[in-house]
Amino acid sequence: MNAVIPFPNISSEIFSISLFGFEFALRWYALAYIAGILIGWRIVVTAVRRAALWPNDPPMTPRQVEDLLTWMILGIIIGGRLGFVLFYRPGYYLDHPGDILKVWQGGMSFHGGFLGVVIAALIFTGLNRIPRLSTGDLLALAAPIGLMLGRVANFINAELWGRPTDLPWGVIFPGASAQTCEGVIGLCARHPSQLYEAFLEGVVLASILLWLAFRRGALKKPGLIMGLFLMGYGIARVIVEHFRQADDQFITVDNPLGHVIRLGEWGLSMGQILSLPMILIGLGFVLYARRVK
Repeated sequence: MNAVIPFPNISSEIFSISLFGFEFALRWYALAYIAGILIGWRIVVTAVRRAALWPNDPPMTPRQVEDLLTWMILGIIIGGRLGFVLFYRPGYYLDHPGDILKVWQGGMSFHGGFLGVVIAALIFTGLNRIPRLSTGDLLALAAPIGLMLGRVANFINAELWGRPTDLPWGVIFPGASAQTCEGVIGLCARHPSQLYEAFLEGVVLASILLWLAFRRGALKKPGLIMGLFLMGYGIARVIVEHFRQADDQFITVDNPLGHVIRLGEWGLSMGQILSLPMILIGLGFVLYARRVK
């Protein structure tokens, strides 16, 4: 095996305090959610305060953005949790329904959170008569930063790691599960797929969308930024899934890569299956936005 990188000794808890016999802890994952939502909120407020970015007037006021924030938080948490339950571990939670509410034990799905945000945004815009395509553009601008922070938190928590690799940047993740690599004797290095996703879904996608929105007038074409976000995230996720370890429930002796759909030696993971419709829907929004004057 080539040179590898030992996992940094970072606790999943930033700090913890004891009050009245209960232990309260701030974890990196929770901080990532909080910081991502707050940064996204500031990006959206900045955009709606610049009337020149829009075809007519901004789709909402800064006060309405604050109201929308509450709906988005609920959509992310409820949708993300239910998505994980339904897409990845339905059998377990069918037998242990009480564990569905134990979000502090981990288990959130981006695709579920995305659907939760869509439903919450549709309800909010309908109640307030706000243009939906432009609202979607605003949410798409806010999302990549939160995705980046969430993936970095996944890395710190030593979860959702990648497949075994002998590349020099392979990481030795802690835990018996991470060290169970077929055919590997000794330490098992894995792709830091969380950081791959943080770079593609966060840094690259955020840079492109913010540049197009604030420098190239993309917000003047409602639906364009949203479509590009859907396409960009879907493509990034499909790519990274080739390096990411599948969830345990999908891995069997004759299916070591955990493909949900198998096409001979090739196959599609659950993440890829859920991302392909996003790419197609995003392409539809881009084509529609470019045709409408």
